[in-house]
Amino acid sequence: MSAVCGTVPQLGLVCLTVGPEVRFRTVTLSRYRVLSPAEREAKLLDIYSSNIRTLRGAAAFCAARGIRLYRLSSSLFPMLDLAGDDTGNGVLAHLAPQLLETGQAFVDAGIRVLMHPEQFIVLNSERPEVRESSVRAMSAHARVMDGLGLERSAWNLLLLHGGKGGRGAELAALIPDLPEGVRLRLGLENDERAYSPAQLLPICEATGTPLVFDAHHHVVHDNLPDQEHPSVREWVLRSRATWQPPEWQIVHLSNGIDGPQDRRHSHLIADFPSAYADVPWIEVEAKGKEEAIAALRLHPVFSGQSVHI
Repeated sequence: MSAVCGTVPQLGLVCLTVGPEVRFRTVTLSRYRVLSPAEREAKLLDIYSSNIRTLRGAAAFCAARGIRLYRLSSSLFPMLDLAGDDTGNGVLAHLAPQLLETGQAFVDAGIRVLMHPEQFIVLNSERPEVRESSVRAMSAHARVMDGLGLERSAWNLLLLHGGKGGRGAELAALIPDLPEGVRLRLGLENDERAYSPAQLLPICEATGTPLVFDAHHHVVHDNLPDQEHPSVREWVLRSRATWQPPEWQIVHLSNGIDGPQDRRHSHLIADFPSAYADVPWIEVEAKGKEEAIAALRLHPVFSGQSVHI
């Protein structure tokens, strides 16, 4: 693991580039199911090999631009968590050396790696089959991170939203029983509808799970005027207290296209909240990807000028 960053926040790239450099391949479930067992293995071997090479390229892309935080796509290895079909696991085991070398490329470049799996993962669903499939999917993601050689800690986060609304107690109760590869990396993020940071904080405190604060979600959820509302700074600090060590804290940054209440992410970040000026790690959730990061670096926070918080 690389050393934690200094006073200037590190900006993170989410999965893909707006340019052609980082693009991953996939296969649909309907297409996969019509293939014979041999064809399935060949298809996944082709896709997995290609995506590992692209991921290695993502490490080089980030390193060349001084980007020290990268979010893995949760769709790198399609069909890996498919119930009753172990083809993906076999193919990934075959590619273990290549996967480990790719993870080492991130580590060698001092790039922190995390993942934010799909919205359909609902650990605290009322439906047992959804809970079961959610744990299976999270376990598959943890296996990928293990295969990359990434440590089992919040340094290499596996991030989820709170899931089914009104079932915070159920979420808190199940977290201690998650597989170790999932539990030790788990983080929770507030969202726009089901879970505010105030609702997630007791769960995080009870289970030792770090809280990833998203100011945009908070503004939408609480119908606030903008990300300069005093509560944004409050939640930056309260969520920081859930991180051990605090220097590992991650927040999410995005703007609405048509204003603070617009859930859609804008291409660039026009409004950088002053409350984020001393946050060590910031994932930039903007459609402009690396273009948004490059533009943000012109902000006074990243050019070494003092900013009041």
